[in-house]
Amino acid sequence: MKRTLIKSGWLVTMDDAIQDIRNGELLMIGDKIAAVGLSLDVEADEVIDARDMIVMPGLVNAHIHTWQTGMRGIGAEWPSGAYHKHVHGNMATFYNAEDTYLGNLVGAINQIDNGVTTIFDWCHILRDLEMAERAVDALEESGIRAVFGHGTAKPPARPGEAHHSEIAHPRDRVEALRRGRFSADDRRVTLALAILGPEISTAKVCLADYALAREFGLLSTCHVSYPSGQRVQENGWPALAAKGLLGPDHNICHGNALSDDDLNFILDRGVTVTPTVMLELQAKAEPPLTVRIRSRGALPSLGIDTEPLCSGDMFNEMRAAWMHARNFALIAAKQAGQPPVSVVPVKAREVLEWATMGGAKALRMDDRIGSLTPGKKADLVFVGTDDLDLYPVYDPAVTVVGYASGANVDSVFIDGQPAKRHGKLLFGADVLRQRKAALAGSVERVMRDAGVQLPLY
Repeated sequence: MKRTLIKSGWLVTMDDAIQDIRNGELLMIGDKIAAVGLSLDVEADEVIDARDMIVMPGLVNAHIHTWQTGMRGIGAEWPSGAYHKHVHGNMATFYNAEDTYLGNLVGAINQIDNGVTTIFDWCHILRDLEMAERAVDALEESGIRAVFGHGTAKPPARPGEAHHSEIAHPRDRVEALRRGRFSADDRRVTLALAILGPEISTAKVCLADYALAREFGLLSTCHVSYPSGQRVQENGWPALAAKGLLGPDHNICHGNALSDDDLNFILDRGVTVTPTVMLELQAKAEPPLTVRIRSRGALPSLGIDTEPLCSGDMFNEMRAAWMHARNFALIAAKQAGQPPVSVVPVKAREVLEWATMGGAKALRMDDRIGSLTPGKKADLVFVGTDDLDLYPVYDPAVTVVGYASGANVDSVFIDGQPAKRHGKLLFGADVLRQRKAALAGSVERVMRDAGVQLPLY
């Protein structure tokens, strides 16, 4: 196996036992991190000079609807509720397997370009097995590490049809995927179930979906975003717990409207929670879900959610999470008649942990990714500290969370293999150009068929 030595980098390991190492060295052997230290006396097939670089774990985007890449920005000024009306209620119904492939491919490559090495691809447009297979084809072609969350389409019910809340997750599709390309769990792309969950499915469907995930040994995840009075089940969590179906193998996205009691109930059973702050700031963000989670001793993860409404850059997501927590603390102190906050309540390094180890834990991969720990996968990102907008660097975590963007990502390694070097993607430029053009064409066709004209409000 190839031995690659990275020298002279500012290593931000996110491993408390190792901590940061300035002018550090990291040895990759094959797809694993073999050693981390100050002066490694080792032989290498290749030596990479990482001076003027922060070397950190790849970011983990724990919640992204990658298929929506081609609709980037169309809903950035939509009011609350318009997303479901225009996307799921209309445009999504005109997507086909190739449209899904193109969105997933271009979207996954963009994530790599922006320093993300692992995504949870929450693919909730799928109407048949062909769409699922093509979505996975795209993830594999991109080279990203991904958990493919098999979800289902949610079109408006026609007369005589059941509402999607009454339709269980399709067992035949899960069986085909699990017994086919996802029969092993050691692949770079693995399978999970993106199910409806208790807020948007009946009790019968909800129990069946959670049991299906358990039967096939799969991580499950659901959206939790509706306030009291707008849920299919007002509180379906106790019934799931009574059946032993809540645990670390379940993840919820959002959860801002959960009562304190419900959030405690969920977290006490090991369920992980993924806030998507840029999206939640638009409609449902007070108080910060990240702060509610951390105050209960749990570790949040972060995701960007949906690019029609907000940026897909995880650096922006980290910054939004950081500023939201700080702003809320200031407002809370003022409203309580207390003196201004004298200590920043959430530090940059903690936010970076949410975007690395937090995401790894949510995806049940914290034994493999999320930190620069010997034995883990060699998923690394280099951030250029000599860039004009970052130089000089005094605290690398502050630089990454508070100042960096995808434009500062110099290099990306996944499984020890380079996916970006010296600021350039290694994915074939001609192929990517063709796929981008095809994506634009596919979304133009979808909008035309859906009767959509921009701007759309």
